[in-house]
Amino acid sequence: MLLRCLTISILMVLSAAAHDIPADIALQAYVRPSGDRLTVVMRMPLHAMRDVDFGETPQGSLDVENLGPQLSDAATVWIANFFRMYEGARLLPAPRVAATQLSLESDRSFASFESALAHATASGLKNRANVYWNQLLFDVVLEYPIQSQTSAFSVWPRLQHLAAHVVTVVRFVPPGGAERDYEFQGDPGIVPLDPRWFQAAGRFVELGFFHILDGTDHLLFLFCLVIPMRRFRPLAGVITAFTVAHSITLLASAFGLAPDALWFPPLIETLIAASIVYMALENIVTQSVRHRWIVAFAFGLVHGFGFSFALRQTLQFAGSHLLVSLLSFNVGVELGQLLVLATLIPLLHLLFRFVMTERMGTIILSAFIAHTGWHWLLDRADQLRRFRFEWPAFDAALLSSTLRWVTVAWVAAGLVWAASRFWRRRSEASGD
Repeated sequence: MLLRCLTISILMVLSAAAHDIPADIALQAYVRPSGDRLTVVMRMPLHAMRDVDFGETPQGSLDVENLGPQLSDAATVWIANFFRMYEGARLLPAPRVAATQLSLESDRSFASFESALAHATASGLKNRANVYWNQLLFDVVLEYPIQSQTSAFSVWPRLQHLAAHVVTVVRFVPPGGAERDYEFQGDPGIVPLDPRWFQAAGRFVELGFFHILDGTDHLLFLFCLVIPMRRFRPLAGVITAFTVAHSITLLASAFGLAPDALWFPPLIETLIAASIVYMALENIVTQSVRHRWIVAFAFGLVHGFGFSFALRQTLQFAGSHLLVSLLSFNVGVELGQLLVLATLIPLLHLLFRFVMTERMGTIILSAFIAHTGWHWLLDRADQLRRFRFEWPAFDAALLSSTLRWVTVAWVAAGLVWAASRFWRRRSEASGD
């Protein structure tokens, strides 16, 4: 068996009649633990199995009745050696290729694990089907030995070598539990299929931390907030307002309360650019920051929706811990903001002390930010104009949703106002 797999591998490298690398392929996989065995049923286009010389009939169609050994070897070389499963922290041994099957593109057996497994282990196509290698789907059944079906399992689908762009959809079917769906682009690394709360929390703290550091528009808005007010106590109220506001809309969006129209994401991106321009111009034309917490709260609502867009593809990793994951993402965002503030504030102090006056520096820095934000605003507004806006139907559902949002906004604004008053009084009492 090992010699045959080695031979196939060498032929794949040296074959002069190699098929082209596919541009895009989509793979489906069911993962189900049962007893002392974990079963994976996978489906992908057959043309992803490159450099395998499949036999043909005299008529030129695929000799599907005599492809058993070749299909098994191809599954081992191209799939089993790369699709890794973990039980806890332990990498499971290489799987056994339990079955292979060729399917027509019209086949619908992958609607469930049971039907997919039954189809993959049934008798195969006959030569009278007159099919060709680029018209078929390739089904594979892999079996891994495990210690317990109730263990915590993770997957590492290292299948990006099959095409230039690979999308892998994994459906985890735990015994007695709800099925969980995951969609991966390329190589996602090791992903827990039924994460514990602390695993989900750790992943989302990391996501939030690096999202704020990678989000140039969010960083520029934060920069605008910091430039004219660098003392901790006045700044604490403003940052608190921004944090509370973006937390509200992030949670609301994650629980399906935000609009799902196509124009909504480009609208939010346009408003984020507008918030940067506004804050920069405010720094230029006025030195008063007394009511800045109100502006920070208003624009924080907008930025929260922007954060939620970044979570759309990653909430699948939350498992059953959606609220914990959202709160952890917020924690990560706040940690990133604290790191940015800890870096910016000393730099601004040095700049305004040794290089230029505070007022001149505020105007120059804000002008650069306003220039950048203005270009973003024009570009995003141009994208927004391509979408057709339709007013929602004025009915009881819309009224109820509006009242709910207004109530939440007023309560949150009241809390932020109280916090702002508290920090201001402490600042006045201490003479800071």
